[in-house]
Formats: sequence, C-alpha cells, structure tokens
Amino acid sequence: RRGGSVGVTWDDLESAIAAGILTDAQAERLWDALGARASTRPKFDAAHVAYYAGAVIVLAAMGWLLGTAWDALGGVGMALIAGAYGVAFWRAGESLWQKGLTTPGGLLFTMSVWMVPLAIYGIQLATGLWPQGDPGSYRDYYVFVKGSWAMMEVATIAAGVLAIHRRPFPFLTFPIAFALWFMSMDLTPLLFGKDDYSWDERKWVSMWFGLAMMLAAYWADLRSRIRQDFAFWGYLFGLLAFWGGLSMMDGGSEASKFLYAVINAGLIVLSVLLRQRAFIVFGTLGVLGYLGHLSHRVFSDSVLFPVFLTMAGIGIIYLGVLYQRHSAAFARYIHTNVPEGIRDLMPPRARV
Repeated sequence: RRGGSVGVTWDDLESAIAAGILTDAQAERLWDALGARASTRPKFDAAHVAYYAGAVIVLAAMGWLLGTAWDALGGVGMALIAGAYGVAFWRAGESLWQKGLTTPGGLLFTMSVWMVPLAIYGIQLATGLWPQGDPGSYRDYYVFVKGSWAMMEVATIAAGVLAIHRRPFPFLTFPIAFALWFMSMDLTPLLFGKDDYSWDERKWVSMWFGLAMMLAAYWADLRSRIRQDFAFWGYLFGLLAFWGGLSMMDGGSEASKFLYAVINAGLIVLSVLLRQRAFIVFGTLGVLGYLGHLSHRVFSDSVLFPVFLTMAGIGIIYLGVLYQRHSAAFARYIHTNVPEGIRDLMPPRARV
C-alpha cells in the first residue's frame, strides 16, 4: 500500500478499483503518472521559494539595481559580459533540465533571456546606433520613457520566444511580457516622431498596446495544449498598460465614467472565464473608483447611498461564499449548459 498524496490519494484509486472503474495495473500506471507530474509542478515549499527568490535577486541585480560603475566597461565590455552571463545561465539551465529539475533549470533560462537587453544596450552603445539618440545610462531604461530603448525590447521578446520554443517553461513569458509593457511606453515617442509627446498620446498608445498584449496572451492561452499557465504574465502586463491608460483618461461625462465601470465589470467576468485572478484585481479597483466617484460627486448628499453599497458588498461576499461551496457543481453546469461555441473560446486550461 502506498502512502503520500499527489492531490489524489491511493485510497481514492483503490475505491475506483473496487468500483470497477480501474484495474490494478491501470491504477498503478495512473499513480506513477500523477506522481511524476506532481514532482515537476511548482510548489510553495522551501526549495521552490529559494529557487524563485534567488532568481528575483539575479533579475534585480542585472536590471534596475545595476550600478553606474558598469558604464566604465564601455559598450563592448558590457555586451561581452552580458553575453557570457547569458551563455552560462543557459548551459547551467540545460544541465538541470536534463536531470529533471525543471523549475531551477527554467529559472536559469529566464535569467539568460534577461541578459539580452543589457547585451543589446552594449552593442548600441559601442556602435552609436540609437533610434532617437543616446538614451543615457542602462539604469535609465527602468526609469525614463525613450524611443531608443525599443531595439532592446524587440531583441528581448525575440529571445524569449526562441527560449520558450526550445524549453517550454511558463516563467519565460515574464521577460517577454515585461519588455512588451515597456514597449507600450517607449513606442509613444517613436510613433509620434518627437520627444515632447503629450500625456493624451501616451494614454492612447498604452491602452491600445495593452489591449493587443491581452489579445496575444489570450491567443497563446487558447492554442496551448497543456494546462500550464503560459499566459499569466502577458495578461498581467497587458492589464497594466490597458487599465493604466484607460484609468488616466479624462472622462468628462457621466456616460463615459459609467462606460469605464462597465469595462471594469467586464474584466471581473473575464477573470472567471479565463481563470486569471489579475483581471478581478484590476476590475475591482476600477469599479471601486467609479463607486468613489458616485459617492463624492453624484450622491454626496444621499444618506442611503452608503447603506446601499454596504448591502451590495455583503451580497457579493455571500455570492462568493456560495460559489466556493458549490464551485464543482457550478463548473459542471457551465460545462453542460454553455453553448459549445462559447466553450471553444475558453482556453483549454480554463475548461472543466
């Protein structure tokens, strides 16, 4: 008799054997398959916390915490060191990946991709090939919006896509989505051909680029044949760009503010259909912002408005409790009653 648990216990499989659902041999093979899958799935234990904590430290050290002393190395020196780091990270990742240690191996692949913008910056610094003039120190990449950073972002996206094609690891989408998010800002001066662009121009570029990022993440999510979440970072940074641009727009009329609330309510609905919590976070913030507007501007003198909001909030919490208690039945209902055409629009990972 086997002990332990991989989400389904051995007792569950023995019950299935007794009910005639599985044979002894099938149960053995299923248990082994579930155990192998669970061994490679990210967990919240000491080892995985250490993996991701170490990766974040490296990403920070080779990103926004990079000291100005590196500027003394010159463009060629920075490009060579970044390239050496990238190759070393990739080879170390390959070694771990081949041994079945996919999480630390995948994180090393991510570090390798993270070296690409630094390498491209070094090459551009050495050659003087800037789309809109010298943008300054590499640290400024994480601070200032400038069109000259665009080549670094394009190269990072291309390297990330190649890395995922070679080694499919979900966290590799992080540098791709991060570069796309920065590109949503850095494209503004390039698109308008000037450095003194207005905030309105930046808002529109951010909103439309963020929407495109979310659609691209959805397309990748829809086409994925495995149930790992490769779209999370694309959704998250796409939401940052889209929601940020949308929220900063000046809605002069009550109709435009109501439309803003409707869009955010739609994000909450999408969080359920796509099983992406980031949507409910941004959607809730937007709805709360609209309710705050109603409270301070439209119903500022109403005694009943806070009471209504309190009752509505309690009602939403109650619905959440009901959903948690009956989520399995709700999922079966959706699977059975939602038209097939709509189910086909849901990513395989989000289907029941």
